[in-house]
Amino acid sequence: MFRPALHRLATAALLCLGAASSTSALDLTGLSKEVAPCDDFYAFVNANWDAATELPASRARIGSFEQLRQANDELLNRALKELADKPALQTTPGLKLIAAYYASGMDEAAIEARGLSSLTPLLNRVDTLQRREDLPTVLALLARSGVAVPLAWDVEPDIKDTRRHVLTLAQSGLGLPDRDDYFRSDDRTRAISAAYRTFAKTVLSASGRSTSDAELDAVLALETQLAEASRDRTRLRDPNANYNPMTPAELAAAAPGWDWSAYLSVLTAGAKLPQRLIVGQPEFATRVAKLAADTPLDVWRRYLALRVLDSAAPRLPKAYANAAFEYRGKALTGLQTPAPRSEDVIQQIGGRYGSEPVALALGELFVARAFSPEAQKRSLALVEDIRASMKERIEKLQWMTPPTKAKALEKLARMQPMIGGPEKWPTFDGLQLTGNDYAGNWMKTALWHSGQQVKNLDAPVDRSRWTMSPHIVNAFAGDLNQIIFPAGILQPPFFSAKADDASNYGGIGMVIGHEITHHFDDSGRSFDANGSLTDWWTPADAEGYKQRADKVAERYGAISPLPGYTINGRLTLGENISDMSGLPIAYEGLQRALKRSSAGAAEKKTDGFTPAQRFFISNALVWRNKVRTEFLINQLRTDSHSPAKYRVLTPMSNSPYFAQAFSCKAGSPMVAKDPLTVW
Repeated sequence: MFRPALHRLATAALLCLGAASSTSALDLTGLSKEVAPCDDFYAFVNANWDAATELPASRARIGSFEQLRQANDELLNRALKELADKPALQTTPGLKLIAAYYASGMDEAAIEARGLSSLTPLLNRVDTLQRREDLPTVLALLARSGVAVPLAWDVEPDIKDTRRHVLTLAQSGLGLPDRDDYFRSDDRTRAISAAYRTFAKTVLSASGRSTSDAELDAVLALETQLAEASRDRTRLRDPNANYNPMTPAELAAAAPGWDWSAYLSVLTAGAKLPQRLIVGQPEFATRVAKLAADTPLDVWRRYLALRVLDSAAPRLPKAYANAAFEYRGKALTGLQTPAPRSEDVIQQIGGRYGSEPVALALGELFVARAFSPEAQKRSLALVEDIRASMKERIEKLQWMTPPTKAKALEKLARMQPMIGGPEKWPTFDGLQLTGNDYAGNWMKTALWHSGQQVKNLDAPVDRSRWTMSPHIVNAFAGDLNQIIFPAGILQPPFFSAKADDASNYGGIGMVIGHEITHHFDDSGRSFDANGSLTDWWTPADAEGYKQRADKVAERYGAISPLPGYTINGRLTLGENISDMSGLPIAYEGLQRALKRSSAGAAEKKTDGFTPAQRFFISNALVWRNKVRTEFLINQLRTDSHSPAKYRVLTPMSNSPYFAQAFSCKAGSPMVAKDPLTVW
């Protein structure tokens, strides 16, 4: 559903299962009798729920995704408490680590007592920076320690040759949510900028680095220069433009004045110095080198101290954690109070995408308690039904020529589903955590993970490896031509092994269709069956695709969820194509399942609705969502996903299947005048 910012079970045979239980899995209490399905289907399904639902003070949004995430966190919280109370249950290295990590996060007294002591080595290195020549090694040390400084780094499969790993560098290091926030002049941006200034002054002062307005102006001027050299989010979606292979010598020539050998030596300590790397945005590297030469060192010291404190703030004493909440919680998303501490600790251990260093240990705990072999078997059946529907669609495309079709079909056939969680859990060799040092545990895991990343430089790519934790409520189109469905999202209301087919295909089925289509969206279509960045399209087919994609961008770009704010049709294009194509192939997958059922299954009503109608109701239910205005504005500016309401209205209004299911006539609001299709 969502894809991480940085790139990155064998394919199952078709499972011919019989009809699922007809258990009613749909919550129909939110349906409105005041709205007709053909007028506004989102409101028809969710208006009563919306009217009856109050946003808690600790939530920026609430809906199916958020409610399931909270349920998963509650399960984990109970399990983690049990692990902490009963060490005998800590039977694997991963369970021991997260028991200690969780205990340290919940021990607020120990956090207050430790203060900044765990960060002292990093902060001292920043404070003692006296020579410009040392800036590269300091930034590399901070990057290895998990601090968001300029030049984010990773070791990942080379997207033009996914058999090997490569070191990548990318733009980073900004304190405001988006590079454009440094240049906008509207009221909302000014309010966010003021909140960021307050946050920066608060955490710097709390750490003994009192900062005048003039000194803070200089820090923000440095960030503004970094922002000026940063690419906007739409440009970051172009895989070819952000693939710039270089040798260290070529990088030094492109970004002179910076000791790249010293930087890379510290960054990759423990491995041979790489002779080839990928620089995502060379102009950003050039700007960093120039700023290293031109910006006073006292500005750099203050800026880097801020980056350390910002990265660690949620794990630090209340003076820092509260300041972070005032900025990132209240100002950015409109929260009034923090979420329960246990939720925040689980989020800090696992991360938003389940990609933090020891997040897989949370997944190990979750899968053991919440995911059955039956659920995995049924999930794979959905994947294969929907894959078969996509195959049929590709074969019938009128605008695509046979050579490109052959490549597309090969890519689809070799797409690798990863369901639930890994077969083997990591052992985290060499990592030790304690139950009373939250910030220290964060830094230890970051340094351990950096060491593991560096080892990957000389290791072959493991296509069975999970890079996100199975406990999260999300799904991914992996960069190795994979589709990944963690156990965390394979739960009601998205999926239940006991639910009827219509509920499952409308819920998780649409997610499956969405992720399959991501590999054929405006960015994903550039990758081949191995997941390598390769142009396998004929020029005529590429142009035909572009024309269709342009129409999708234009249609979404005309939608205004709030006065003065429109959806960015280019930024959200990949997600929108995947929604518009994922919905019909999931529906066609349902028809395959119904054909395997008893006679008349397609017409049999449950709760007064046919399977076709229940499919669309299920889909609208998983997208029900209530958000704060601040959150929605931030989403429209920075997120590659359209607001939830339009993930229902726009794909369905372009689907003849929806119009047929609810007998919508031409001219109805839910019937587009000019339906769009890409796949």
